[in-house]
Amino acid sequence: MKFLLKLASYLFHPIWMPFAGSLLYFITSPRFFPESVIKAKILAISILTIFIPYVFVMLLKTIGKSKSHFFPDVRERKMPLLFNSLVYLLTLKLVLDSFDYPELYFFFLGVFIATMTALSMVYLNFKVSLHMIGLAGLTSFLILLSIHFNLNLIFTISFFIAVTGLTATSRLTQKAHTTKELIIGLLVGAIPQFFLAILWL
Repeated sequence: MKFLLKLASYLFHPIWMPFAGSLLYFITSPRFFPESVIKAKILAISILTIFIPYVFVMLLKTIGKSKSHFFPDVRERKMPLLFNSLVYLLTLKLVLDSFDYPELYFFFLGVFIATMTALSMVYLNFKVSLHMIGLAGLTSFLILLSIHFNLNLIFTISFFIAVTGLTATSRLTQKAHTTKELIIGLLVGAIPQFFLAILWL
């Protein structure tokens, strides 16, 4: 059980969530997109949101600015969160647009807002759960997609709700966060998605 809980922290790390949201969007959306376009967008998003941030975190660890990619010290979060904010802005500017991909565009805008909120909390010396932000944002996006396109995503949504509970338990068990930090993380991740849904739902 302890192994499963620890594994959840790695499998559902927040770095994967924007990519997962993009992949699920193209899989479930009834809109037609040429296969070449889908592959190009998925590749660009994976490079910008996974590979480049991963290299940046490895660089921080190499020069001694971070002890772990989980950033246990709240002070270690400033540079990664600022860097990720810039990455999401680049994704919005270079990869997506609000006309052709409105749902995905505003999903990333919500991710950007949540990341900036987490960054502002660092300056208040508050370590909000990034795992909860990522999972709450993704689950909220799936709920909104199911409403928008009238899709039956109950099993997918249920899976991510269960995963969110498992990951929250994992973070508590590892003493990485308090219950308050987890709850606020859920709110920070979900609220921007539901707020921005006004613009596309």
